[in-house]
Amino acid sequence: MRSKVKDVMTTPVVTVRENASFREMVTKMRDSLVSAFPVVDNWGKIIGVVSEADMLNKEADQASPGTFASLLAFRDHEKAAGVTAADLMTSPAVTIGPDEPVADAARLMRDRRIKRLPVTNATGHPIGIISRIDVLSVFCHPDGTIRHEVMDEVVRGSYLVRSEPSGVVVHNGIVTLTGRPETDQAGHDLVERVRHLEGVVTVRDQLSYAGTKVP
Repeated sequence: MRSKVKDVMTTPVVTVRENASFREMVTKMRDSLVSAFPVVDNWGKIIGVVSEADMLNKEADQASPGTFASLLAFRDHEKAAGVTAADLMTSPAVTIGPDEPVADAARLMRDRRIKRLPVTNATGHPIGIISRIDVLSVFCHPDGTIRHEVMDEVVRGSYLVRSEPSGVVVHNGIVTLTGRPETDQAGHDLVERVRHLEGVVTVRDQLSYAGTKVP
Protein backbone atom coordinates (compact mmCIF):
# COMPACT_ATOMS: atom_id res chain seq x y z
CA MET A 1 0.00 0.00 0.00
CA ARG A 2 1.10 3.55 -0.69
CA SER A 3 2.28 5.38 2.42
CA LYS A 4 0.47 8.52 3.43
CA VAL A 5 1.99 11.65 4.90
CA LYS A 6 0.69 10.75 8.37
CA ASP A 7 2.63 7.47 8.22
CA VAL A 8 6.04 9.16 7.98
CA MET A 9 5.59 12.68 9.38
CA THR A 10 7.41 13.82 12.50
CA THR A 11 5.43 14.74 15.61
CA PRO A 12 5.02 16.75 17.71
CA VAL A 13 5.58 19.96 15.79
CA VAL A 14 7.85 22.68 17.20
CA THR A 15 6.14 25.99 16.43
CA VAL A 16 6.66 29.66 17.30
CA ARG A 17 4.25 32.54 17.64
CA GLU A 18 4.41 35.35 15.11
CA ASN A 19 5.77 37.72 17.78
CA ALA A 20 8.61 35.36 18.79
CA SER A 21 11.91 37.23 19.01
CA PHE A 22 15.02 36.42 16.99
CA ARG A 23 16.90 35.24 20.08
CA GLU A 24 13.96 33.10 21.19
CA MET A 25 13.89 31.39 17.80
CA VAL A 26 17.63 30.74 17.79
CA THR A 27 17.42 29.21 21.25
CA LYS A 28 14.43 27.04 20.36
CA MET A 29 16.05 25.93 17.10
CA ARG A 30 19.20 24.87 18.94
CA ASP A 31 17.44 23.20 21.88
CA SER A 32 14.87 21.38 19.71
CA LEU A 33 17.41 20.27 17.07
CA VAL A 34 15.24 21.52 14.20
CA SER A 35 16.18 23.64 11.21
CA ALA A 36 12.82 25.36 10.75
CA PHE A 37 9.45 25.77 12.37
CA PRO A 38 5.94 26.83 11.41
CA VAL A 39 4.80 30.22 12.61
CA VAL A 40 1.32 30.25 14.14
CA ASP A 41 -1.10 33.04 14.93
CA ASN A 42 -2.97 33.59 18.19
CA TRP A 43 -5.41 30.82 17.24
CA GLY A 44 -2.67 28.30 16.55
CA LYS A 45 -3.11 28.31 12.76
CA ILE A 46 -0.06 28.27 10.48
CA ILE A 47 0.66 31.58 8.78
CA GLY A 48 4.24 31.01 7.63
CA VAL A 49 7.51 29.15 8.09
CA VAL A 50 10.86 30.37 9.46
CA SER A 51 13.96 28.40 8.51
CA GLU A 52 17.59 28.65 9.56
CA ALA A 53 18.28 30.03 6.07
CA ASP A 54 15.94 32.96 6.79
CA MET A 55 17.77 33.64 10.04
CA LEU A 56 21.26 33.34 8.58
CA ASN A 57 20.53 36.46 6.52
CA LYS A 58 21.18 38.58 9.59
CA GLU A 59 24.74 37.31 10.07
CA ALA A 60 25.48 37.30 6.33
CA ASP A 61 24.13 40.82 5.87
CA GLN A 62 26.49 42.16 8.51
CA ALA A 63 29.41 40.93 6.40
CA SER A 64 28.31 42.87 3.29
CA PRO A 65 25.81 45.59 4.21
CA GLY A 66 24.14 47.56 1.44
CA THR A 67 25.17 45.23 -1.38
CA PHE A 68 22.17 44.31 -3.56
CA ALA A 69 23.04 42.40 -6.72
CA SER A 70 19.43 41.36 -7.27
CA LEU A 71 15.88 41.67 -6.03
CA LEU A 72 16.43 38.45 -4.10
CA ALA A 73 19.44 40.01 -2.36
CA PHE A 74 17.31 43.03 -1.44
CA ARG A 75 14.62 40.77 0.04
CA ASP A 76 17.31 38.95 2.01
CA HIS A 77 18.49 42.31 3.32
CA GLU A 78 14.96 43.15 4.41
CA LYS A 79 14.74 39.85 6.26
CA ALA A 80 18.10 40.54 7.88
CA ALA A 81 16.54 43.57 9.51
CA GLY A 82 13.75 41.46 10.99
CA VAL A 83 13.50 40.86 14.71
CA THR A 84 10.39 38.66 15.00
CA ALA A 85 9.04 35.51 13.38
CA ALA A 86 6.52 37.59 11.45
CA ASP A 87 9.38 39.65 9.97
CA LEU A 88 11.42 36.65 8.91
CA MET A 89 8.87 34.04 7.88
CA THR A 90 8.05 32.92 4.38
CA SER A 91 4.33 33.37 3.88
CA PRO A 92 1.92 31.91 3.01
CA ALA A 93 3.20 28.54 4.21
CA VAL A 94 3.15 25.60 1.80
CA THR A 95 1.36 22.82 3.68
CA ILE A 96 -0.03 19.36 3.06
CA GLY A 97 -2.76 17.19 4.59
CA PRO A 98 -2.07 14.01 6.58
CA ASP A 99 -3.95 11.73 4.19
CA GLU A 100 -2.07 12.82 1.07
CA PRO A 101 0.31 10.28 -0.52
CA VAL A 102 3.98 10.64 0.35
CA ALA A 103 4.66 10.85 -3.40
CA ASP A 104 2.59 14.05 -3.53
CA ALA A 105 4.67 15.52 -0.71
CA ALA A 106 7.84 14.67 -2.63
CA ARG A 107 6.54 16.36 -5.79
CA LEU A 108 5.49 19.45 -3.84
CA MET A 109 8.91 19.75 -2.20
CA ARG A 110 10.64 19.32 -5.54
CA ASP A 111 8.42 21.76 -7.43
CA ARG A 112 8.50 24.43 -4.73
CA ARG A 113 12.16 23.78 -3.87
CA ILE A 114 11.55 23.44 -0.16
CA LYS A 115 12.99 21.01 2.37
CA ARG A 116 9.96 20.41 4.56
CA LEU A 117 6.18 20.71 4.70
CA PRO A 118 4.04 21.43 7.73
CA VAL A 119 1.18 18.94 7.95
CA THR A 120 -2.14 20.54 8.85
CA ASN A 121 -5.58 19.28 9.79
CA ALA A 122 -8.84 20.49 8.29
CA THR A 123 -8.81 23.64 10.44
CA GLY A 124 -5.29 24.68 9.44
CA HIS A 125 -3.64 23.68 12.72
CA PRO A 126 -0.25 21.91 12.58
CA ILE A 127 -0.25 18.21 13.49
CA GLY A 128 3.16 17.20 12.12
CA ILE A 129 5.95 18.05 9.72
CA ILE A 130 7.36 16.02 6.84
CA SER A 131 10.94 16.50 5.65
CA ARG A 132 12.95 15.19 2.73
CA ILE A 133 14.40 12.40 4.86
CA ASP A 134 10.88 11.40 5.93
CA VAL A 135 9.89 11.13 2.28
CA LEU A 136 12.98 9.05 1.46
CA SER A 137 12.17 6.64 4.31
CA VAL A 138 9.79 4.76 1.98
CA PHE A 139 12.90 3.33 0.30
CA CYS A 140 13.75 1.50 3.52
CA HIS A 141 11.13 -1.20 2.91
CA PRO A 142 12.68 -4.69 3.34
CA ASP A 143 13.48 -6.56 0.14
CA GLY A 144 11.16 -9.38 1.19
CA THR A 145 8.25 -6.99 1.55
CA ILE A 146 8.90 -5.48 -1.86
CA ARG A 147 9.14 -8.92 -3.49
CA HIS A 148 5.87 -9.98 -1.86
CA GLU A 149 4.14 -6.88 -3.26
CA VAL A 150 5.65 -7.44 -6.70
CA MET A 151 4.40 -11.03 -6.77
CA ASP A 152 0.96 -10.42 -5.26
CA GLU A 153 0.05 -7.05 -6.72
CA VAL A 154 1.74 -7.14 -10.12
CA VAL A 155 3.03 -10.48 -11.42
CA ARG A 156 0.05 -12.63 -10.46
CA GLY A 157 -2.26 -10.05 -11.93
CA SER A 158 -0.37 -9.98 -15.22
CA TYR A 159 -0.15 -12.40 -18.11
CA LEU A 160 3.25 -13.95 -17.46
CA VAL A 161 3.95 -17.46 -18.69
CA ARG A 162 7.05 -19.55 -18.09
CA SER A 163 7.75 -17.42 -15.03
CA GLU A 164 8.80 -19.00 -11.76
CA PRO A 165 8.87 -17.44 -8.28
CA SER A 166 12.63 -17.02 -8.80
CA GLY A 167 11.78 -14.74 -11.72
CA VAL A 168 11.51 -11.84 -9.27
CA VAL A 169 14.68 -11.00 -7.35
CA VAL A 170 14.94 -7.98 -5.05
CA HIS A 171 18.25 -6.76 -3.64
CA ASN A 172 18.71 -3.38 -1.95
CA GLY A 173 15.40 -2.25 -3.41
CA ILE A 174 16.46 -3.14 -6.96
CA VAL A 175 13.96 -5.48 -8.64
CA THR A 176 15.19 -7.84 -11.37
CA LEU A 177 12.47 -9.40 -13.56
CA THR A 178 12.94 -12.54 -15.67
CA GLY A 179 10.51 -14.76 -17.62
CA ARG A 180 8.52 -14.36 -20.82
CA PRO A 181 5.46 -12.09 -20.93
CA GLU A 182 2.50 -13.10 -23.06
CA THR A 183 3.13 -10.05 -25.25
CA ASP A 184 5.84 -7.42 -25.45
CA GLN A 185 3.33 -4.78 -24.31
CA ALA A 186 2.39 -6.88 -21.29
CA GLY A 187 6.07 -7.03 -20.39
CA HIS A 188 6.55 -3.28 -20.70
CA ASP A 189 3.41 -2.67 -18.64
CA LEU A 190 4.69 -5.06 -15.98
CA VAL A 191 7.99 -3.22 -15.71
CA GLU A 192 6.24 0.14 -15.36
CA ARG A 193 3.88 -1.15 -12.68
CA VAL A 194 6.75 -2.58 -10.66
CA ARG A 195 8.74 0.63 -11.11
CA HIS A 196 5.95 2.58 -9.40
CA LEU A 197 5.64 0.30 -6.38
CA GLU A 198 6.62 2.03 -3.17
CA GLY A 199 10.16 1.30 -2.05
CA VAL A 200 11.42 0.19 -5.47
CA VAL A 201 14.72 1.93 -6.26
CA THR A 202 14.83 0.76 -9.89
CA VAL A 203 13.83 -2.18 -12.11
CA ARG A 204 16.20 -4.32 -14.15
CA ASP A 205 14.25 -5.59 -17.10
CA GLN A 206 15.57 -9.02 -18.05
CA LEU A 207 12.30 -10.30 -19.50
CA SER A 208 12.43 -12.30 -22.71
CA TYR A 209 10.54 -10.46 -25.42
CA ALA A 210 9.56 -11.62 -28.90
CA GLY A 211 12.60 -12.46 -30.97
CA THR A 212 14.81 -13.13 -27.96
CA LYS A 213 15.93 -16.57 -26.88
CA VAL A 214 14.45 -17.92 -23.69
CA PRO A 215 17.13 -19.42 -21.39
